[in-house]
Amino acid sequence: MSAPAHIAPSKDAIANRAIALATRGLSMSFGSLVVARDIDLNLPVGARYALIGPNGAGKTTLINMMTGMLAPNSGQIFLGDEAITHLEPQDRVRRGLARTFQINTLFAGLNPLEAVTLAVIERRGIAGTFWQNIAMHREAIEEAHGILVKLRLGDCCYQPTRELPYGRQRLLEIALALATKPKVLLLDEPAAGVPQDESGDIFEVVASLSDDLTLLFIEHDMHVVFRFASHIIVLVGGAVFAQGTPAEIAADTGVREVYLGKRKHG
Repeated sequence: MSAPAHIAPSKDAIANRAIALATRGLSMSFGSLVVARDIDLNLPVGARYALIGPNGAGKTTLINMMTGMLAPNSGQIFLGDEAITHLEPQDRVRRGLARTFQINTLFAGLNPLEAVTLAVIERRGIAGTFWQNIAMHREAIEEAHGILVKLRLGDCCYQPTRELPYGRQRLLEIALALATKPKVLLLDEPAAGVPQDESGDIFEVVASLSDDLTLLFIEHDMHVVFRFASHIIVLVGGAVFAQGTPAEIAADTGVREVYLGKRKHG
């Protein structure tokens, strides 16, 4: 069956919102393997967008290009009005673009408060003095504790990270990303490895984050996607196959055929 016509985002929904993150003509190949094909996306400020598609569609590759982990062969990436296509990953973080990974990368020997405090003072540029006089960094500690409370981790902030249930470790990774004070947060399967009956809890917390924060998340559980996303982007073969509201995507027969109906995951 041929691909459906492109489903445009609701003009009423985005007309009065600035664009937080955008791509223009983003393309990339590994030799003869095309992993991104002329991708144009606009993520408005405060958006809650989901990125879905079958296995090998290029979802993580797209996030890797947005964050500077991979360099596209052509096209541009914008954070607000600034072109960031050629910036290093750490420079994109400083400008307000943060991400999480499919597999968490945490400080197993630290407790959550220590880990998030380190992230806060790194953002403030004072990490080198942290262990010399911890009392000087009370504001950073309080900020870190506030982030943990927001993510429902306040009751375990002194527990070693290695002892935390995996779902809480996933939330801690999000807390570390929030410590950078991002404008845009990209979540690559934030509930990966978490029992299905607990993944909704993670997204409940994510949904409660500031309305000023723009979110793009990859997720396989369609119940979660349709519950929490205001807009869904479908990738197939490295190209945008369709995008629209959950209702529009659910009604799209082409999307059901290539992804939803076949229950493929990627």
